[in-house]
Formats: sequence, C-alpha cells, structure tokens
Amino acid sequence: MHETIRTLGQYGIIPVVAIDNAADAVPLARALQDGGLNCIEITFRTAAAADAIAAIAKECPTMLAGAGTVLTVDQVKKAKANGAKFIVAPGLNRKVVEACIAEGLTVTPGVSTPSDVEAALDLGLEVVKFFPAEAAGGVKFLNAISAPYRSVKFIPTGGIDENNLLSYLRLPRVLACGGSWMVKPELINAGKFDEIRSLTAKAVATMLGFEFWHLGVNCAAQAEASAAAAQTASLFSMAIRQGATSEFVGTGLEFLYTPGRGTHGHIAIKTHSIERAVGYFERRGVRTIPSTRVEKDGRLHVIYLDLDLAGFSVHLIQP
Repeated sequence: MHETIRTLGQYGIIPVVAIDNAADAVPLARALQDGGLNCIEITFRTAAAADAIAAIAKECPTMLAGAGTVLTVDQVKKAKANGAKFIVAPGLNRKVVEACIAEGLTVTPGVSTPSDVEAALDLGLEVVKFFPAEAAGGVKFLNAISAPYRSVKFIPTGGIDENNLLSYLRLPRVLACGGSWMVKPELINAGKFDEIRSLTAKAVATMLGFEFWHLGVNCAAQAEASAAAAQTASLFSMAIRQGATSEFVGTGLEFLYTPGRGTHGHIAIKTHSIERAVGYFERRGVRTIPSTRVEKDGRLHVIYLDLDLAGFSVHLIQP
C-alpha cells in the first residue's frame, strides 16, 4: 500500500474543505492539527483552493494536504504545483487518473457502482472514494458493493458526520471517511478556529472510542494473586475468572501471578481502532513498544505505550 494511502488510513478521518479565502488556510490547518488530524482535502470548488494548498504546504509541512473535486488534467497539474500530495475526484475520469499516475500522485476517484470499481481496478488502483455515500445507499450498500472486491479499500464521503461515522469505519473495507461537519464554510469564514479544533477533537475521540478496560495489579506470586482475587470477590460479590497468567475479578480488575510491566501494574484502555490509536499517540509524541505487540485473527490486538502513569504502564486493546 502506498505510504500516502497508509497514512490517510491511519488518520481515519479526512476533513473535506471548501475555502473562500486562502488567508484562512493556515489557521484552519493548525486547528485541525491541534484537534488531532494531520490531513486535509481542499476542494477545487473555490478560486482560493490552489493558494490555500500552497500556504499549508509552506507553513504546515507536517500536514498531509490534498486536492479534492479535481475534474481536469490541468487541475491535477495545478494541484501538484501548489504542493498537493494526493488527489480526490467525485467520479472516475480516466484522463484525470492517468494524469495523476503520470505525475506520481496518489489518486482516489469516486465510485458508486460495481462497474466503477472494476474500471478503477483496470487502472491499477487499490483505493477509491465511495461517493455520495449516504445518497448512494449508505453503509448497507457499501457493505454489499465491497464484498466481491476484497483487494479494494473505500473512502466513503458525502453525508457522513459524527452520528454515522463509526458505522462506516467498522466496515472492514473502509480505509477512512471524508467529512466536512467539523470544517463547515461558515465556521471558517467567521474565523471560529477554536470551534473547529473542538469539533475535530470530538470527531477523533468518537473514532478512537477510548474507554477504561481493566486494571492489572502486579503480585509477587500466584498465591498472592489468588488470595487478593478471592478477597476482592468476596467483599464486593464479584465473579472470578481464571486466566493463564492472572485472575480477573468482575470486569475491571486483574491480579497477575508474576509482576508485569509497570511498578504497580498496568492500565488497559480499549479503543475502536488500535492502529489509528497508535498513530494518534505517535503524533502526540507518545510512542509504542514494538516488542509488546500481540496480534489476534491477523490484526493488532494489544500493544503497550512507552508511558508510565503513577507507576502503572498502559496498554491499548481492541477486543
């Protein structure tokens, strides 16, 4: 998978922006970054698009900026000249796709039928935009249309907001979702960048769905762990579930037979998408410990953050 595509998948949400004034581009990009997203699609629906992309490329070099609503070969060349790293189109125009390939640009054209998907495959593409997502049939239709094309990933866009975002992201063939609810033109034109940052942070939180899962307590030996588990279960009328290396009490306590990571133990945090969560933390300067990776059914299941909270290590888990 191309690095740009992989990165967009890690972000999970692609803000789709129609910008009227290029002077708003940099504060907008910074608001998105502060909210937890390092990507943006500037649509060629306004005259300010090219200058906005150029400003972001210059002032926010860590921002992955792309051009959307690209309809012509000339727009492909203009987008690249101004620093766009990827191209998005509402439909599948063979000339536009071929121009992007010739220019070395990642392109995701719009599709809404099996014939569109097969035309994209014929052009050697592995990721397409499903557009207009809600109007074309939504999650149910996308789930059906994607079933025969196991090598293709989709970026649904059109009618997606915080209310239906997760229903799309849960589909195995969905790479990311495009949306404009956190970057509405009226917010940008009014300079409400704090609100955009807040809406972006809320969108990221919805996507990742962080939730306390359990607390692991280090014990010196199995006898100590079993005794602590039995006492806790008796005092609070909770059930005990015995594991291979620990005993769980209720839904939130784990007593380990031997000391694990952390001085006192570990905190497990559940997430909807552990891969996206890893990227989110890395962008915030918190790295993971590769040697702690645990996979299940071919996907990442558990990984520890390189982090200590009051003597507890922290691991992410996607149940």
